[in-house]
Amino acid sequence: MKFAKFAAAALAAALSTAALTASAQVMVGGAAMYATKDIIDNAVNSKDHTTLVAAVKAAGLVETLKGKGPFTVFAPTNAAFDALPAGTVDTLLKPENKATLTKVLTYHVVAGKMDATALTKAIMAGGGKATLKTVSGGTLTAMASGSTVTVMDESGGTATVTIADVVQSNGVIHVVDKVLLPK
Repeated sequence: MKFAKFAAAALAAALSTAALTASAQVMVGGAAMYATKDIIDNAVNSKDHTTLVAAVKAAGLVETLKGKGPFTVFAPTNAAFDALPAGTVDTLLKPENKATLTKVLTYHVVAGKMDATALTKAIMAGGGKATLKTVSGGTLTAMASGSTVTVMDESGGTATVTIADVVQSNGVIHVVDKVLLPK
């Protein structure tokens, strides 16, 4: 029990540090992220998220992610998309694959604002795991090991949160290093 309390405290401290950084000026992909801007208006400025932005545009999700929300977005970097099998991104971006692309993208979105504090509480309440319902209808599993938070998709693929608590006017972004795939 003492270890669980210590682990919870360590995770909360690590994520709180990320939250404090988020309240200051967070830089993502070489660009400042502003809490007064929405998810799209911030994401278009990140050099690390050009593939994600192109995919969001191709899927017709721009207006949705500019909407009131709130949303929690686990945002894969360009490197995460590059790690997919060759041709996957080009195939997904084709107009005839819009439904599949939309499902993949909305699988990275959870309704509501789940900042680091809320995510930590959910993980601790779940005994080390939190099940998150995505906008696409799938589930993600958030876990913590020390100060590292990972998110596992339904197929067992795991992404690490590399930048937590990028606060937006309509939610929060957590930058991840892998693309999460629904079943």
